[in-house]
Amino acid sequence: MDYVLTTDGLTKTYRHCKALDGLAMHVPRGAIYGFVGRNGAGKTTLIRQICGLQTPTSGSYTLYDRDSNDLEIARARRRMGAIIEQPSICPDMTAEENLRYQYRILGLPSDEGIERLLALVGLEDTGRKKAGRFSLGMRQRLGIAIALAGDPDFLVLDEPMNGLDPQGIVEIRELILRLNRERQITVLISSHILDELARIATHYGFIDRGHMVRELSAQELERENRKCAQLTVTDTRPLARVLDRMGVEYRILSETQAEIYSAVNVSQLAISLAGEDCELLSVQEHEASLESFYMRLIGGERDA
Repeated sequence: MDYVLTTDGLTKTYRHCKALDGLAMHVPRGAIYGFVGRNGAGKTTLIRQICGLQTPTSGSYTLYDRDSNDLEIARARRRMGAIIEQPSICPDMTAEENLRYQYRILGLPSDEGIERLLALVGLEDTGRKKAGRFSLGMRQRLGIAIALAGDPDFLVLDEPMNGLDPQGIVEIRELILRLNRERQITVLISSHILDELARIATHYGFIDRGHMVRELSAQELERENRKCAQLTVTDTRPLARVLDRMGVEYRILSETQAEIYSAVNVSQLAISLAGEDCELLSVQEHEASLESFYMRLIGGERDA
């Protein structure tokens, strides 16, 4: 597979704290890669590393096949656009003036393309309105326009939907999808809003305490994260025998817990288990959501 970004044993240590701990990550070209983890898991540290704002303590990463220790890594970074934590916006400038200023920073020879970028993010009619008077959603869209000023093909977004109202979330979601589908821009997106992330991501990476716990595609996630009922019984060995006789698909989790993926008559199941000297203690339904998968994978607080 062709990757835009890979990391190999990437580690960042602050005194006695490891923000990144041997991180191994693979972002496929053309993907919308959802980067998921609780606060302090290392997501923003990773983004700062690849943007060149911090250096690794050990390990390395490659960006468009350029190693992070290669002198040419700065050239590879020119193919990136990024929003880290907050968009870099001058509040006393209009949207057009902000973009013109970014063009000057990048050393672009002309202002050609500014009108096109404003139209792309839906800010073509803001006129002389200062960015400081924009709604939060408008500021986020302007931030994305600024990140796109150098015509990158890799966009890195750190919490782009944070604090937005429902309309703003929809606007950012649709913009990300349009950039990916129409412009073939690879997107790395860190977000706490897992329901929205699940609507757009093609691949996922789950990070905890600076370590990559799991990477998988959206298709793999769908196969693994099916709606199920979790059973708690006194012994899963007789449960397995009963479920085999009933022709029910299941997965044993422990000596007392199992997941079943078919509808069953609970009363009939309890009677059958009683005949095997096994008691059905509880039945709990689990929805097939990104949040439920995350909680089963990493657990802890409901803070992704």
